[in-house]
Amino acid sequence: MDYHELAYKSIQYRRTILRIIKQANAGHTGGSLSCIDILNVLYNHVLNVTPSSFDDPNRDRYIQSKGHSVEALYTVLADRGFFPQEDLENLGRFQSHLIGHPTRKVRGIEQNTGALGHGLSLAVGTALAAKIDSKTYRVYTLLGDGELTEGSNWEAAMAASHYKLDNLIVIVDRNTLQITGRTEDVMSLEPLEDKFRAFGFAIQHVGGHDLPALVKVFEQIPFKPGKPNLVLAHTVKGKGVSFIEDKAHWHHHVPTDEEYRTAQAELDQAERKWQAKHGIVEPL
Repeated sequence: MDYHELAYKSIQYRRTILRIIKQANAGHTGGSLSCIDILNVLYNHVLNVTPSSFDDPNRDRYIQSKGHSVEALYTVLADRGFFPQEDLENLGRFQSHLIGHPTRKVRGIEQNTGALGHGLSLAVGTALAAKIDSKTYRVYTLLGDGELTEGSNWEAAMAASHYKLDNLIVIVDRNTLQITGRTEDVMSLEPLEDKFRAFGFAIQHVGGHDLPALVKVFEQIPFKPGKPNLVLAHTVKGKGVSFIEDKAHWHHHVPTDEEYRTAQAELDQAERKWQAKHGIVEPL
């Protein structure tokens, strides 16, 4: 999938995220919009996994440690055909497997996550298993920056370096916001790069909404043989909808009817601009 197709996907994914959260009357809007471009690139360009290969022992693994932003993951998995698109309409409903955090009852989900700070430990163990079993698969995990205050992350990071897990790719969604405010006000993380480097990681920074840059950085893995990889993705919480962007209260906020209409109108405009750029309609 080329960059233009990826850009169109991101617009449509944002539409779906907003729609299913609005319909379910629950969901993590800001964080899902923050990480959707990363998931778009992973599932449409990077990961060696498809619905037909999901049971292959040598498939790539993706573990979403920031499990509360599961609406983004469900959206992409449905689009890729891991489960029917119509299942998205059941998000949050009684007896639906599409609950508010990832569960292995949903095809395409590798691990149950949502208890913050656990995903990296799971990813380290999975990457170590690949090394022990002489498998070539890679393990990708997405962390929210707010969850880095959990100490288990740093125990896992130490193990990743000790076992030279260069098949492990840790992505930090660095939007600088968590549920109660700025990460640097709640519990300072900086200098974040220096901390991961001290734990033995090879590090690359990237704009988390820059699709070509995301593709390029993932193509460089491993950054340094024998070292676990850290992708520090600089993002904006709520990216793609102007009044949601960089607002802490949108961490877990359902759009009102008026907000939903306004957000979809903004995405309509983004789509028209994309179409105009590619000669599909006349420029605005």
